[in-house]
Amino acid sequence: MRVTTKGQVTIPKEIRDHLGIGPGSEVEFVATDDGARVVAVNKNISEEEASHRFSQALDRLAGTLDLGGMTTDEYMEWLRGSREDLDAG
Repeated sequence: MRVTTKGQVTIPKEIRDHLGIGPGSEVEFVATDDGARVVAVNKNISEEEASHRFSQALDRLAGTLDLGGMTTDEYMEWLRGSREDLDAG
């Protein structure tokens, strides 16, 4: 994809369709460690649509974290380190 002299790029149709981007839509470019992401700004989506998109995002994350049999408390201690100072008293 080439950037024009005005700093413009054409978002491929399959990406526009996937993100629901149409004429007049707003997008943001978000810097990441690997480059950048295009994010559709959907100010006027319904609560039902927002909930549906959130559910889809959660579904994509399902099964991506293997705690190796640790409980939540064990995982939090592993993640944060020992918090013996909070147990006193």
